[in-house]
Amino acid sequence: MPKSLFWARTDTAGSEHVVFDDGAGLGAQGVVLAVDPIPYTCRYRLTVGPDWATRRLEVEAEGAGWQRSVRLEPAGGRWRVTAGEQGDLDAALRAAGHPAAGLPGTDDPDRLAGAVDIDLGGSPLFNTLPVRRLGLTASPTTTSPSASASTEPGTGTGTGTGTGTAHRITVAWVQVPSLMVLPAEQVYAALGPGRVRFASETFTTELDVDPGGWVLRYPGLAERIAPR
Repeated sequence: MPKSLFWARTDTAGSEHVVFDDGAGLGAQGVVLAVDPIPYTCRYRLTVGPDWATRRLEVEAEGAGWQRSVRLEPAGGRWRVTAGEQGDLDAALRAAGHPAAGLPGTDDPDRLAGAVDIDLGGSPLFNTLPVRRLGLTASPTTTSPSASASTEPGTGTGTGTGTGTAHRITVAWVQVPSLMVLPAEQVYAALGPGRVRFASETFTTELDVDPGGWVLRYPGLAERIAPR
């Protein structure tokens, strides 16, 4: 049976709703709405394999006078990135007093080498991908003094990792609403049942997650809302 999750944004007026099936990996369709930096609607289709590595992502973002799209899929050890635009997002941003966003996609897919996961800006759903792939929701094992950090992406969802063990990964970060794709280094660490530390560059936070690894609360970004 398909499942459904809904988050309310806490950094701006907005929300995310996703319908998905995680019986064997993940197949998901979601909609993200926000008013900043300008009002937009972002729709995505995501396919993740049984190993929780991303197989395909299609994203469309649109607002008044513009529409953009980007598709990412691994191919032969690198990422294939296809992007398009109708209208003029940069003109809409400048009219609202914001700097131009630049082109969607990437001019150098090789910069994404080493990325296994994709992170869609403003979406707490995508934090679940490395959480599940790295097994951060499984029962933690004892951490040895030498296991304080890992640079391996890791695979599998049931082996467990030591509490506090840091997993440094590279992701293909899709900025929203520009849909520009950039490489980004992120760090994940299990802190105990229902808690995962997440860091990217100088930003660090602690995510509240349920037993399935789905985000309950992302401080400063979103909180999950249950039906009444």
